[in-house]
Amino acid sequence: MSNQQTTHPLEILRHSTAHVLAAAVLEMFPEAKFAIGPAIENGFYYDFDLPRTLIPEDLPILEEKMKALIKANHSFERAEISIAEALNDFEKLGQFYKVELIKDLQKEGAEKVSIYKSGALVDLCRGPHLDSTGEIPNDAFKLTKISGAYWKGDEKNKMLQRIYGVAFETKKELADYLHMMEEAEKRSHLKLGKELELFANFPEIGQGLPVWLPKGFVIRRELEDYMLKLERSRGYVHIITPHINRKELFETSGHWGFYNESMYPPVEVGQSLKEVQEGKIAKTKETFVLKPMNCPAGMMVYNMKPKSYRELPMKIGEFGTVYRYEKSGELHGLQRVRGFTQNDAHIYCTPEQLEEQFMEVLSMLKEFYKDLGFTNYKFRLSLSDENKEKYVGKREDWEKAEETLRNVLKKNKVDFFEAKGEAAFYGPKLDVQGINVFGKEDSISTIQVDFNLPQRFELSYIDKDGSKKQPFMIHRALIGSFERFFAFLIEYYAGAFPTWLSPVQAAIIPVSEKFDNYSKAIEKKLLASGLRVELDNSSESLGKRIREAEKQKIPYMLVVGEKEEKEKTVAIRRYSQKEQTVLKVDEFVEKIVSEIKNRA
Repeated sequence: MSNQQTTHPLEILRHSTAHVLAAAVLEMFPEAKFAIGPAIENGFYYDFDLPRTLIPEDLPILEEKMKALIKANHSFERAEISIAEALNDFEKLGQFYKVELIKDLQKEGAEKVSIYKSGALVDLCRGPHLDSTGEIPNDAFKLTKISGAYWKGDEKNKMLQRIYGVAFETKKELADYLHMMEEAEKRSHLKLGKELELFANFPEIGQGLPVWLPKGFVIRRELEDYMLKLERSRGYVHIITPHINRKELFETSGHWGFYNESMYPPVEVGQSLKEVQEGKIAKTKETFVLKPMNCPAGMMVYNMKPKSYRELPMKIGEFGTVYRYEKSGELHGLQRVRGFTQNDAHIYCTPEQLEEQFMEVLSMLKEFYKDLGFTNYKFRLSLSDENKEKYVGKREDWEKAEETLRNVLKKNKVDFFEAKGEAAFYGPKLDVQGINVFGKEDSISTIQVDFNLPQRFELSYIDKDGSKKQPFMIHRALIGSFERFFAFLIEYYAGAFPTWLSPVQAAIIPVSEKFDNYSKAIEKKLLASGLRVELDNSSESLGKRIREAEKQKIPYMLVVGEKEEKEKTVAIRRYSQKEQTVLKVDEFVEKIVSEIKNRA
C-alpha cells in the first residue's frame, strides 16, 4: 500500500515496479506477509515478513522473476470495495499487516478502500498504476539492497525485511545512476572514516555515540579553532554548560512536554543512604536529564542580571554536546547519532537590530563556506502558514522576522526557495541544505528565530524609554553539529582534505635508512613551523611507503635521498599528482605555511 497518492509518470512507474517485486516475492515465498511498498526518490521499496532472512544472492533471483512477470504483461486491475469486504478478503489471505492498515483507515472514517490485482497478487493500494506490467522497461530497474525496517517505523513492532530497488525510464538512465552511485560509494564517510581512521563506533560504548580518533580530532579541532576566531571577530563571547541539567529546566523550556520521547530517561539522585541514616541531612531528591538542547542553559546566562538596550546585541556561543535518543534503525555513521556537539550561538537583540544581525550571520556563513570551498548547497526559508494557533508569539513579530529574513537573502543576491508551513512552532528559520555525494539533501547550518524561549524564560531588556521589552532571539549554528558536518566534509573532499584541515600535512619518506638523520632534521624544522608531519622510515620498500601516503591522502610527500641531502632540498609529490618538484627545505616551508594561512 502506498503512503501517498503518486501521480507523476515516473512515480507511477516506480510504484508499479514495487508491486511487481511483491508479486515476485509471493512466487518465491507463498507464505510471505506484505506491509507497504511506496515509490521513493530514484526507485521504490517493499517491506515483507518472510519465513527466512534474505541474502544478497536472492536479489538477482527476484529480478529474473520480475522480468518474467513484466514479460507476461499482467494488467493492473483496480477495484473499490467496502471496508468489511476488504477485511474479510485480507484476513482469508492471512495478510494481517494489510488488515491492520484497513482498520487504521476505518478509524479515520473510510468506508471503502481500493485494491489492485496483478497476476496472482492482490494488494491494498491507493494507486494509480500503469495499465499493465508490460509497460515497465525490463532493462531499466535493479534491486539494490536489503535492510531491516520496523513495522510502521516503531521499534516496539516487529522488524521486517525491506527490499530496495531503483527504476528509470531507460536502460541508459539506470546505467548512469548506478555509475554515479558506484563513484559516490567510494566517498562514503563510513568507508573513508574507517580507512583513514577518522572516527569509530564501539558497541561497548554504545550505538550512536561515535569516538573521534586522533586524525579525526585534528580536523574537528581545526574547525573549532576556526569558528572560535570567526565568532570572536564578530563580538561573540563563549560559555560551557553542563551535559546534565535539572529536569525542571526543560519543563520551563517546554522540551519535556514536547520532546521527552526523544530524550534519555531522567536520573533521580539524592543524598547517600549513610548520610540519611546518620541524620546529617534531610533526604532530598533531584531529577536530572541529559540535555537534548543547549538553549535553556543559555537562557539562564542571559537572565543573570538586568539588561539595557545599550548591551544588545548580546552574542553568546557554545560548542555544546547534547544527547537525543534516536531510534536504533535510524542511526547512521556520523549523520544520525545519539550524542553530538553543536556549534551553537544565541543572539539577543532589539527588533531594530534584527536585520543587521541576520546580515552578519549570513556574511559569516558565506566566509566559512568560501574558506572550505563549498558550492554544493542551497538555502531554504521555512515560513509559517495561515494556521495561527500552531505558532507562539505575536503575528506581527512573525511577519517582521519572515520579511527580514527574505530581505537579507535578496540583498545578498542569494538563491533560495520558500517552504510555507515548514517553520518550527517557535519561529521562522533559514536552513542551508547541503547536497551530499548521493544527491541527498541534509540541513548543515541553521539560522532560527525563537519567540518561545524568551517568553518562557521571561527574558527582557530596558529600552530607551525606560519600558521593559522582550528581546528577539536568534539561534544560530553555522556548523550545525560537528558530527554531521564532518560526515559531509569527508564525502565532499572524498577524504582528501585541503592542507589546512588535513590530519597529516606532509609525509617525509627517506629513500633508505642512510638518510634518516637528514629526514629527522627536516621533521624537526617542519614541526617547529607548526606543521603536522609524519616521518615514515619503516623497513617497507620505498614504493610501498609512497603508496601508503597516497592511500592516506596526505597532501604532500617529501622524498629524500642522497641528492636531496647534499643540496639541502626535498623532492615534493603532491597528492594525486605524478609531477615531482624540488625545493629547498625553507622554500617548501614558506610555500606550505602560506597555503595553510590562506586556506588554499
